[in-house]
Order: sequence, then structure tokens, then C-alpha cells
Amino acid sequence: MATASLSAVASPLSVAGLRKPLGAAASSFQPLQPRARPAARMAVRASAASMKEKAASGLTPSLKNFLLSIVSGGVVLVAIVGAVVAVSNFDPVKRA
Repeated sequence: MATASLSAVASPLSVAGLRKPLGAAASSFQPLQPRARPAARMAVRASAASMKEKAASGLTPSLKNFLLSIVSGGVVLVAIVGAVVAVSNFDPVKRA
């Protein structure tokens, strides 16, 4: 059974009206060659005003908000650690 199905897969298939195996049609396939383009230069010109603007403003509002969120996260973390230390010192567990 496995040999019969393997031979069916290995043999070229024929198209009903053409009596040609599909393997012959696939072997005559010739891909198109890419067309040659003339040497074109692409240059991106940045306006001098926008470059000066970007260089002058070192701290954008989004960067400022990001840095403030990091600082506030640090403050919250220090407050949590401080509360844990304060409670553990105030109410020590005595094991005997």
C-alpha cells in the first residue's frame, strides 16, 4: 500500500485536455529578469530648522514624564521597604 502511494506521488501528473505531464510544464518555467533601473540617487534633505529644534530641546515632555514616573516608582518602593522595616522593628517576633 505504501509503495503504491509513493509511486503515485513520484509520477508526473497529466492535465486532462493537454496530455502533457505537469512536470514538463514546470521545467519550462523561466522567471523574468529584473529590469535594469538607471542609477537614481535618493537624498533625504532635513530642514535646518527642525534639526536645530531637536538639538535645542534636550528634555521632551514624554521623556520628562518617563523620568518622573521612574522617580515616583522609586519613592513608592522606598516607602514600602520603610514601612516593612518599621513594622518589623516595632513588633518583633520572639521565639523561644
